[in-house]
Amino acid sequence: MNFLDVLRDAGCVAVLRSLSAQDAVTTAHALAEAGIRGIELTFTVPDALTAVDRLRTELPDDVLVGLGTVTRPAQVADAVAAGVRFLVSPGTNLELGRALADSEVPFLAGALTPSEVMTAASSGAAAVKLFPAFTVGPGYLKALRGPFPDVPVVPTGGIGPDNAADWIRAGATAVGAGGLLAPTAADPASLDRARDTAVALLARIRNATPTGAPT
Repeated sequence: MNFLDVLRDAGCVAVLRSLSAQDAVTTAHALAEAGIRGIELTFTVPDALTAVDRLRTELPDDVLVGLGTVTRPAQVADAVAAGVRFLVSPGTNLELGRALADSEVPFLAGALTPSEVMTAASSGAAAVKLFPAFTVGPGYLKALRGPFPDVPVVPTGGIGPDNAADWIRAGATAVGAGGLLAPTAADPASLDRARDTAVALLARIRNATPTGAPT
């Protein structure tokens, strides 16, 4: 399967903004055990590159580990050297888009407005990250499917078990889930909640029937 097929099959990318590299590694393991197959560490995590380097060898091959909050071309080169499977930017400009495309690593480019969706799609992104999704809602994505029926979209921001299915039904290829899924600290109680949330989230996604999603 290509990256987009894997992403669609995974259904969810967990966005980790952990307090430390060790917290990120521990949380990623817990989420993978619960069935999450897409894990994005953000560049805001201290020593994120070290954490990614560990996870790509410690987690099963079917778990995609990527780096997000990519805002500068230099970060692209660092992420590629760390062995990431995908990259995510919160937005797109010409210089960053060129660096992402030149990396030959699949990437999600951030966008919100129709003009930004066009810019992100034209940059060569595998999918558009609709961010921050909670500010617009699933109805907005459904409206975007009109002019952009063939653009894969991954809404991110404010998504959890209670609304993930609504986004899939509105045409999302997959969803990104951050604070409602992935805790910043990897204490036992938080990890237990994360596992339970992951199981519930994936169940809602898999039981949802997409409408208008690209094939």
